Amino acid sequence: MNSMKANIKKIAVLTSGGDAPGMNAAVRAVVRSSVYYNLDVYGFYKGYDGLINGDIEQLQVRSVSNILSRGGTFLLSARSDEFRTKEGRAKAYENFKVNDLDALVVIGGDGSFTGADVFSQEYDVPVLGIPGTIDNDLAGTDFTIGYDTACNTATEAIDKIRDTASSHERLFFVEVMGRDAGFIAVNSGISGGAVAMLLPEHNWGIDDLIRRLQRGASNQKASNIVIVAEGCKLGSAYEIAAKVKAQLDYFDIRVSVLGHLQRGGSPTTSDRVLASRLGVAAVEGLLNGESNVMVGVVNSNVVYTPINEAVKTIKKIDADEFRIAKILSI
Repeated sequence: MNSMKANIKKIAVLTSGGDAPGMNAAVRAVVRSSVYYNLDVYGFYKGYDGLINGDIEQLQVRSVSNILSRGGTFLLSARSDEFRTKEGRAKAYENFKVNDLDALVVIGGDGSFTGADVFSQEYDVPVLGIPGTIDNDLAGTDFTIGYDTACNTATEAIDKIRDTASSHERLFFVEVMGRDAGFIAVNSGISGGAVAMLLPEHNWGIDDLIRRLQRGASNQKASNIVIVAEGCKLGSAYEIAAKVKAQLDYFDIRVSVLGHLQRGGSPTTSDRVLASRLGVAAVEGLLNGESNVMVGVVNSNVVYTPINEAVKTIKKIDADEFRIAKILSI
C-alpha cells in the first residue's frame, strides 16, 4: 500500500437498491479486509436512508460471521427518494462527517451508483462502488454480484416448468426479471432450452415469434418455452401469450412469472467468490487513492472504472450467445 493509506482510517459500507444474492458476502469481505488493514469499519442500515438518518453501527469480524451463504443483505436495502434531493444529501454528508468517516463503499446497481457519483462530486467524498445487481447491466465488469445466482434460479424454475409442459404438450411463456437488460433472459434461455427469448434490446415483432413457434410445431416439439424479459417491448408475458393465442389457437398456453423469486436464495459459488474479490478490492482501492470508481472483474482481472462511465455506458448482450440460442432452438 502507498502513502494514501494514512488518509483512510474509517470507512462505511451500505447496500442500496434492489437486493442481490451475494451482497452479504461483499459486506463480509469489506469488513474483514478493513480489519485486516487496521481500519475501523461501519455499516449504514437501509441504504442511503440510513446515511441520512444516522442509522449506523460499527462492524467487527464477528458482525459478519455466518452470512456468506445467506441471500439478501443483513444491512437491509432501500431506494431513497430523499437522497435524490440536495437537502437529503446534505443530511447524509452531515452524518458522514459527524461519524468522522473517510470513505464510503456502496454496494448496488445503476441507481445507487448514480447517487454515489453525485454525492462524491458534491462533497468530495471518496466513494467506491461494488456492483450488486442481478441484471448484470453495469459496464466495467463481466459479471455483477447476484447475476449468476439469479440465472441459476431461473434455469431451475424453467427445468421444472418444462417437465409439466412436456407432460401436457403445452406452450409456456416464462417471464424473468430484466426491465432494461436481457442478460438473465438470454442466459436462462440457452440453459433452459427455450424456443425464443424476447428482450428489451431486440425489436422482435409478434409475427417473428409466430413463425418461430410454427417451425417448432412442424418439428413436432413436445413442449415450447418462450422466455420473456419483463422489459420486452411486446409487453408482458400475459399480453404476448394472448396475442399468440389469437393467431395460434391450437396451442395450450400457460404463463409463469418468476418475479422476485430470482432475487432470493443462497448465492452460488461464483457469486460468493466474485463478491469476496470485489469487497477486498474495494478496500484496497480506497487505500490506494481510488475514488468515485466502481470495482469490477474483466477477463478475470480486477479493474476500476469511473462510476459515471459504468452507469452510462450501455452494456451489450453478447451477439454470439443470441446466435447460438437461435441455432439450438430448432
